[in-house]
Amino acid sequence: MASRAGDQQARALALPSRAALARLGRYLGALTLLGVGIDHIDQYYVDFYSAIPTIGTLFFLNFVSATLVAAGLLAPVRRIARRWAPAILALLAVSGIGIAVGSLAGLLISENGDLFGFMEDGYRDAIVVSIVLEVATIALLGLFLRLNGLGVRWRDDGIHLTP
Repeated sequence: MASRAGDQQARALALPSRAALARLGRYLGALTLLGVGIDHIDQYYVDFYSAIPTIGTLFFLNFVSATLVAAGLLAPVRRIARRWAPAILALLAVSGIGIAVGSLAGLLISENGDLFGFMEDGYRDAIVVSIVLEVATIALLGLFLRLNGLGVRWRDDGIHLTP
């Protein structure tokens, strides 16, 4: 009995597996990406970015794209897509990183110059929240990709999906 209790205690103290860390990166990255989208739709409606030509449309599209990609990352892709799941998840993670990087780049440009005739002024709470969520999205989905791979392998005889 003492041996069994010792084994359970050792397992409880063990580091999480690579797969568990990859899942954590995927799910937390999806949630932070969803937060990026929610922050942008909040600005669209509450701070009336909807009235700003081009920028309002970009804020709305940020919300839509972040929501769709986050939903895909949270969905049971392995059960639905089976063989294609690793590649689909990698594509979704790269898309989420792209959304976050694009948002940060747009903010940086609008803070330091003109973006489609619009200039942001100062770092309000909503901007700081957005920056934190975007950086977290990049880090978490990057962790997922690092641990999970891209879902494909290049070989001499062509491209193969990973299991």
